Amino acid sequence: MYTKSLIFILSKYKIKNNQKKAVIFMIQLLSAVSIILYLLNELFKGMGLSTIISVICLIIVLMTIWKVGRFVRVIGGIFIILGMIMLIQGDAGPREMLLSFGPMLNLLTLFALVPLLALPIKLGNYSDHIQGFISRRVRSSTSLYSLTSGISYFFSIFMNLATLPMTYFSVRPAADGFPLENRERFMSRAITHGFSMPLMWAPVTPIVGIVIDMTGVKWGTMLPYVLPLSVIGLLLDWYTGGYRKRNRTPFRTSSAIDETAATMEGSKGKGAGKLSHILIAILLFNIVISIMEHSLSLSFLIVVSLLVIPFSFAWCLLLGQARTFTTGLVDHYNHHLWKMKDQFFIFLSAGFFISAIEFSGTDHVVNGWITSFKNVVGIEIFVLFIPLIPLALAFIGLHPAVALALLAGTLDPHSLDISPYILTVSMLAGAVSAFLMGPYNATIGLMSTIVKTSSYKVSNWNAVFTISFLCLTMLYLILLQLII
Repeated sequence: MYTKSLIFILSKYKIKNNQKKAVIFMIQLLSAVSIILYLLNELFKGMGLSTIISVICLIIVLMTIWKVGRFVRVIGGIFIILGMIMLIQGDAGPREMLLSFGPMLNLLTLFALVPLLALPIKLGNYSDHIQGFISRRVRSSTSLYSLTSGISYFFSIFMNLATLPMTYFSVRPAADGFPLENRERFMSRAITHGFSMPLMWAPVTPIVGIVIDMTGVKWGTMLPYVLPLSVIGLLLDWYTGGYRKRNRTPFRTSSAIDETAATMEGSKGKGAGKLSHILIAILLFNIVISIMEHSLSLSFLIVVSLLVIPFSFAWCLLLGQARTFTTGLVDHYNHHLWKMKDQFFIFLSAGFFISAIEFSGTDHVVNGWITSFKNVVGIEIFVLFIPLIPLALAFIGLHPAVALALLAGTLDPHSLDISPYILTVSMLAGAVSAFLMGPYNATIGLMSTIVKTSSYKVSNWNAVFTISFLCLTMLYLILLQLII
């Protein structure tokens, strides 16, 4: 009897385990298919794949609704319910409701593909050379902070979220050689501050694509407006995080760091050469994107998404790691798409909500309210309020990309009589502040996991710099209004 009971329990467990694997497999497959079909539909406009894509997106939402976290399920559910209400009030039929799923696939495609740019960085063992460089050159905690923030800024241009673990595990051993009060706080602040600054202009950043599509500006023409603020923000971080304390306690190397330095000492030229690979790759990537954006009739997000895989493969090929790249691509499919289930659910739900806003004409109503508020406070003051909107929405759980996408339907620069470049700077700076302090976004969440502390504490660590950056942004926007 006991044997039969044990067999029954094991069989039930096996069935349940197989069902779980089947669900994971289907979500991964449907996510990959939706991305492929979306890219094909954008490249070849006459294929008419919109209905199929919408059906797949609806299935993904239905399959992931009970697989995501409770908070994500509540936020996504609110989007879907409000969207349904607006569509019903707008007399939408079944076809209109179905086709309302899928508008946010451009962002999900970018989220899914951008991490592949980290493959050549890992396969090239660039982190080892960074450790050697730090061990040889850095002799004060002030210099270490500035260098850590600078490396994070440098990697963020190309690697997006992969910047956080890459920078942390490359620099963290060096921090043990300094008498810091709280090493994890030191590392967290330096990395997240440096990481956030390029998000205003880096082409791999989804929020850049959203704002470009919204304001109608070209990526190349907006750089002269956002790049100075990004660099000034980095300098502000170096002052508030490092030079403000003037902590120049001599560097005391540990045996492990000395050993790394000794290992790297014999290959200084090679190390410097390998680190220059990243700089060259970033320059080439940005140049190719700029050329493609001007020569092709494709959106900015599509251009970046299409370039990621061939560019990563070409880099790995030059490193002699072409076969390893294929293995990494398969591993990326097997693991990353399943980890994105929360993002697929929340972004597809938000896309449904945005479609409902546009179909029902609610965007015109909200835009009227915004216009009235602008007329009351004046255009100069109104522009200063815009960066606070993504930050406020971040504290109720909205990702900055979702917040900007929602605002995109209501903040029309032409109807509001605002320069599209000023609006671009204002919204991107607001998104950056949301990345710095929003306790529910991926930046703070990943950093809290790395330093093994709560996301709220990591958010609080960034409070002083975020407030300082917002004040800097407001001064910069006032200056732009005087110039433009």
